[in-house]
Formats: sequence, structure tokens, C-alpha cells
Amino acid sequence: MKPQVFDANTLKKIATSKLLVVGAGGIGCELVKCLSLSGFRSLSIIDLDTIDVSNLNRQFLFRREHVDKPKSLVLKEQIEAQNPNIKIEAYLGKIQEPRFGFEFFSRFDLVINALDNEAARKHVNQLCYNLGKPLIDAGTNGYEMTCIAIAKNRTPCYECIERSRD
Repeated sequence: MKPQVFDANTLKKIATSKLLVVGAGGIGCELVKCLSLSGFRSLSIIDLDTIDVSNLNRQFLFRREHVDKPKSLVLKEQIEAQNPNIKIEAYLGKIQEPRFGFEFFSRFDLVINALDNEAARKHVNQLCYNLGKPLIDAGTNGYEMTCIAIAKNRTPCYECIERSRD
């Protein structure tokens, strides 16, 4: 018998949840891989960047032939090739674009940031807070890394949490 980490109710919730991952770089690549291996079946990924040669040493799913291609699209292809049970929608663009507004965010059960951009993190925080969507903020700011869960009326929002401002 195979050991099971999650009970049946949790596995069902994982399989039916719709997640949005904002960022497909160093944190985003590893995060999407782990979500896929955990049984999530419906993910959307947004990233505004293309793959650069300097990404290849830390973003393990990207190869030399992927250089200059959109990170979100390559990540989608790589994960779907490994897991035929997952459906990923990939978007190339800036999270502050109007197409990624309230209507777009309302489709998701959970939003996860994997960003190194403070303005983008604040923007996602505001959207999630206003919609009452839970947000996990995993990101970097220089050499500092944070990972915090944010839920309206249960935890402070991203902008309310005191952080060092070096």
C-alpha cells in the first residue's frame, strides 16, 4: 500500500482547486513543480519575462533551447509533459494589466506570488484583499526571501506586515 500524506477530503480539494501563480522564475518554477506533484490539476501562470541564459543555472526546467521564449509558456509545456493530469493556462504579461483584474482573479481559489517586484506584490495583495481571496506571498527582495499566508480578516495584508527596508 502506498503511503498517503493527505486524507480523501484534502485530496479532493487539491484536485478541484483553481490556483493562480504569479511569477515563473526561480521560485515559480519550483513551486509549480511541487504543486503538480502534490495533485493540483488546474493552474494558471502569469509572467512578463522571457528566459535568459543567466536563468539556466537556477531555473531547472529551462534549457538553452528555451532562451528568449516566455517563461510562463515554457513552464507550462515542461510541467504538462511531466504530468498529463494537469491543465495549465500560461499568460505572458504584466500582472498590473487590466486583463488581470477583478474578473480574472475571481476565478481562482488561491493566489500564490512568486515575485521579486514590490509593486507587483502590492498590486496582487490589493486585488486579493478586495476579493477576499487567500494569498500566499513567496518572493524575494534583494537577498531577503519571505513566504507568508495572507487571508482577509484573519491575517495582516502584505502592506501591513512590517519588513526591513534596507
